[in-house]
Amino acid sequence: MTPKPLVIITPLNESQIQPVIYCAKENGMQIRIRSGGHDIEGLSYTSEEPFAILDLVNLREINVDVDKKTAWIQAGARLGELYYRIAEKSRTLGFPGGVCPTVGAGGHISGGGYGALIRKYGLAADNVIDARIIDVNGKILDRKSMGEDLFWAIRGGGGASFGVIVSWKLQLVDVPEKVTVFTISKTVEQNATNIVLRWQYIAHKFDEDLAVRVYIRRVNSSQDGKRTIQASFQSLFLGGVDRLLPLMQQSFPELGLKREDCTEMSWIESTLYIYELPVGPLDVLLNRTQANKRYLKVKADYVQKPISKNGLEGIWKRFFEEEAENAELVFIPYGGRMDEISESAIPFPHRAGNLYKINYSVYWDEEDASERYLNWIRRLYSYMAPYVSKFPRAAYINYRDLDIGVNNKGNTSYAQTSIWGLKYFKNNFNKLVHVKTKVDPSNFFRNEQSIPALY
Repeated sequence: MTPKPLVIITPLNESQIQPVIYCAKENGMQIRIRSGGHDIEGLSYTSEEPFAILDLVNLREINVDVDKKTAWIQAGARLGELYYRIAEKSRTLGFPGGVCPTVGAGGHISGGGYGALIRKYGLAADNVIDARIIDVNGKILDRKSMGEDLFWAIRGGGGASFGVIVSWKLQLVDVPEKVTVFTISKTVEQNATNIVLRWQYIAHKFDEDLAVRVYIRRVNSSQDGKRTIQASFQSLFLGGVDRLLPLMQQSFPELGLKREDCTEMSWIESTLYIYELPVGPLDVLLNRTQANKRYLKVKADYVQKPISKNGLEGIWKRFFEEEAENAELVFIPYGGRMDEISESAIPFPHRAGNLYKINYSVYWDEEDASERYLNWIRRLYSYMAPYVSKFPRAAYINYRDLDIGVNNKGNTSYAQTSIWGLKYFKNNFNKLVHVKTKVDPSNFFRNEQSIPALY
């Protein structure tokens, strides 16, 4: 294992990337590409082979064209920076990227990328109209010169398998001057189980302007010393409260939403609210530092049939275990635009037929305790198997999960890799492999879960 790079390169422009590729190839070194943001399993900064890190943190330019409703964003820019720069120019334009403002644009968009606008506008990758990528030969390509197959592959197939993505051209989307947000929390003693049960049947059918997420956590109850399970229903509605209330009364009266639960604000302010930041000065979106130094494990699932009440209660039971003190489930509703886009439009197959997505996460502080917390989330993941997608059990590429499988130092065959690869890509996997083989036949751009080339 070589956990540390031989060198870290932080280019200031595109032309400085090409020599890095030439040098690495000539010296038998691998390149790991970082876009300056997050990497759950650390595949962008560790390797079993001698390697260099190509960190695109300085490539962070963002150019917004309000008239054309487009923006060019370099790979090292963060999502919060993108939202801020859009808001500088317009309060009625937005972008359907992720909730976390410190995520880097390069990896986020290349893996699909989803956020609070998913039901209205789909994924970040669904709204990409051009890109610039440097291939294995050091050529700088745009959509026209790379061709539609490679342009298809990098929008959801994971860009680091195909080259160095340096920038994206985004189609911005319309948002109203005022949106409405609310968060209503219910404990199991307040009928949370039945409300979550009902949510599963209806959240994907809501008006596409309405998205209601559910956060599952363990909290203190009103009884001293007691712990309970809480479901928090957090919503973004693309419209005013006067239109929201009758929609909720008609479709989800069980939640008991009242006018005083709702707050109207601009879309850019809602990006703070949804991430549970104080709604105030917007420059917090420009903060590129990650204060959180805790250990973290994340997994994902897709749900195609509502989980039974007994199934939900089994989840709650596991959240009373000691390791769940800082654990969380997030249920992200699908439907709307996600039902309308073909699963082969880009290499992101999780479309129609999915009611919602589950994000599992657990945090801890002591490295010595890692195995305990990893075992806890693995047990929960195993428990969930009967309730989620099957044959294959689907996953989300941006939530890297080495439990699913790894390449053997980048030399695993297509047949071997497809065992775990199909879990990510279903029917799109074959096309991704053929694109990879065409543009990078030597498998130079690789990591433990990259798309393999046909040997």
